[in-house]
Amino acid sequence: MATVPLEWCAYPPAECTRGAVTIGNFDGVHRGHQALVAAARRHAHQAGADHVVILRASPALLALSAEAFFEDVIARQLGAKAVVEGYDFRFGRGRAGTNATLRELCAAAGLAFEEVAPVTYRDEPVSSSRVRSALVNGDVARAAELLARPYRIAGTVVTGAKRGRTIGFPTANLADVPTVLPGNGVYAVRAEVDGRAWPGAANVGPNPTFAEDARKVEVHLIDFAGDVYGQPMAVEFVSRLRDTRPFAGAAELVAQLQKDVEAARAAVG
Repeated sequence: MATVPLEWCAYPPAECTRGAVTIGNFDGVHRGHQALVAAARRHAHQAGADHVVILRASPALLALSAEAFFEDVIARQLGAKAVVEGYDFRFGRGRAGTNATLRELCAAAGLAFEEVAPVTYRDEPVSSSRVRSALVNGDVARAAELLARPYRIAGTVVTGAKRGRTIGFPTANLADVPTVLPGNGVYAVRAEVDGRAWPGAANVGPNPTFAEDARKVEVHLIDFAGDVYGQPMAVEFVSRLRDTRPFAGAAELVAQLQKDVEAARAAVG
């Protein structure tokens, strides 16, 4: 599968045209987004989403009317044969275009159009805001239910204070994470580094025991021995173990970390 970032006025490669198109800000790719992709696949008779075209937002793109966006981007640049959108889709300058607008434009141009009904979970529509709210509150289990997979972040391992090594619990400090972090707390995680997955316990937030206020992501890889500094790492959040809290000293912290590691090992398997 190719991912093709483009300036909005640029033409994509030929293999990314004349297919079924669904347009939106697919942040998180939750169950609702997955339903849109599945409907597009049905129209295109594909086994999966073959290509993803990312149009860079710009004032010129955002200034296009709904009709101009349809004609310039959907019909001309992408050469779409079918369009699939969610029930609440809006497009064009000032979000003036609705699905009724899009249905009329598609009909006039001879394109198939399908509106996908909302996907619900616990009787509420699945949305990016619900996923984000669950993450901010540290409810990674709820986020996984909405996403149909564990929430995952990725970054680069950087050098930290190396304090964990001195107490027997070395941690990988993750930096350059471009996505939302779960709320402060300790989590059971599955970390992938150098092509291999490891169970782990991760702390998101400050380290109040040592008077550190900076919000960090620190991951202890269970049963791992080696150097991961400078390497990319992906982390899947399996479950929340406890709140972040200060301890009276290193001995009390170590006792709790031992409990955290065993709980994480059991949760991740």
